[in-house]
Amino acid sequence: MFGDIMGMMGKLKETQQKIEETKKRLDTVLVDEQSNDGLLKVTLTANRKIKSIEIDEILLHNKEQLEDYLILTLNKAIEKATNVNEAELGAVAKDGMPNIPGINMFK
Repeated sequence: MFGDIMGMMGKLKETQQKIEETKKRLDTVLVDEQSNDGLLKVTLTANRKIKSIEIDEILLHNKEQLEDYLILTLNKAIEKATNVNEAELGAVAKDGMPNIPGINMFK
């Protein structure tokens, strides 16, 4: 029994290390999004850090329109990046969880 616990602890530590490595790798995974008409383009990492924003000259003449474009496009990009992030980290966590009878945390 004690060996089982030590084995599980080792597996959990290994999984934690893999999760940290995955988080670092997600800093290099880029997610692109643009407005429907292509006037605004944003790029984020899968860890939801903004890398670039490209704004068409037309949007610079209307503050409210630019604000609306930024909100809509950034929210779509953040949602995409979050989905990638959660899928990647969830896969690593699920793969590394010890098999404990009666506990199914990731369905």
